[in-house]
Amino acid sequence: MKKYKISISGMHCASCAGNVERSLRKVQGVKNVSVSLMTNKSIVEVEDNVSEDSLKQAVGRTGYKVVGIQIG
Repeated sequence: MKKYKISISGMHCASCAGNVERSLRKVQGVKNVSVSLMTNKSIVEVEDNVSEDSLKQAVGRTGYKVVGIQIG
């Protein structure tokens, strides 16, 4: 299991955060997702085979931008 902290730009409301959370949950291998509108960050727990790119694409599909991603 790996944990990623993802910084996201462009979220304005709770609905925005909900859209990002739903999109990240659809990525195969994602076990837990928490998106905070207050900090513009998401914490995602994934299986070891999940790539950073797949998480970035999931955020991008919602119309928001990943500005940083770190393991841990």
